[in-house]
Amino acid sequence: MLITPFGKKSENILLGFMLVTALFSMFISNTATTAMMLTFLTPVFKQLPEAGKGRIAMALSIPVAANLGGMGTPIGTPPNTIALKYLNDPEGMNLGIGFGQWMLFMVPLVIVLILLAWVLLKKMFPFSKKTIELNIEGEMKRGRSTKLVIITMIITILLWMMDSLTGINTYTVALIPFAVFAMAGIVTKYDLEEINWSVIWMVAGGFALGYAMNGSGLAALVIRAIPFGDFSPVLILVLSGLLCYGLSNLISHSATAALLMPILVVVCMAMGDKLGSIGGATTVLIGVAIASSSAMILPISTPPNALAYATNLIQQKDMAKVGVIMGLVSIILGYAVLMAARALHIV
Repeated sequence: MLITPFGKKSENILLGFMLVTALFSMFISNTATTAMMLTFLTPVFKQLPEAGKGRIAMALSIPVAANLGGMGTPIGTPPNTIALKYLNDPEGMNLGIGFGQWMLFMVPLVIVLILLAWVLLKKMFPFSKKTIELNIEGEMKRGRSTKLVIITMIITILLWMMDSLTGINTYTVALIPFAVFAMAGIVTKYDLEEINWSVIWMVAGGFALGYAMNGSGLAALVIRAIPFGDFSPVLILVLSGLLCYGLSNLISHSATAALLMPILVVVCMAMGDKLGSIGGATTVLIGVAIASSSAMILPISTPPNALAYATNLIQQKDMAKVGVIMGLVSIILGYAVLMAARALHIV
């Protein structure tokens, strides 16, 4: 239903799938979004010639859009949550960046990146068949549970976006769908067993590492021992972004962010006002979150990449070409947007 307004032109349908995937990835798991959208692509694949490149464009569009879409909200991907936790820590930087405030500068970035990725994909993998007749079987189940899910989702998203007006923080709002779905029986104990608890504990481990560094005095010792104040802010920005991007292509995005964030917080605190020339600590920490989401060169880089590669429609070299180009573009544009947001006092 969401793809219908994009018509029958192959290139427009490609854009439709990318925008819908990015939208879903802002609020639900990138992995779940990719699995769902790849299923919807099955009837599209059947209409595209096997020898053409259109299938590659379609298959690659889903993981690319899922990875980029996750940047749009603080809950879109774990590195975003990690960055926001350190930026908003009352005992640390205490910047008070809200959910809606994050979306104000990150959603436009996501839209621009999706459009650029769309242009890149249709140029690199042109469609030999110019039109596609969409015939996606199945329809939405209508009933009490469906209505409850829709209403709860709308209320939750609105409360997230209006946190500066309501005064209710993001973490409290996140409990609403959990409580409603649990009481209504929509989510059961068996569903909770399917949650990737290892990622949650890994993120929590990163927070624990940060608290331990401060509580033990290690952070203060490092600040005194290493003359961070003499470092170039641009150098810190470039090194942190490239290091995160490189590691995130090889290991978990969440693990990379959990490893680097506590260290970079210490660096940012030591450099103080000197970071003002690049937009402050927000540019460094949120920049790391952007760099991690931009890492999509290999099938192992992200679960969405792995799922798309499993379709056997994509060669690793094709994924690498698109991943390198979009990765570097998104990092450069991401830093530019963060600096602009700081200059306009959005953050």
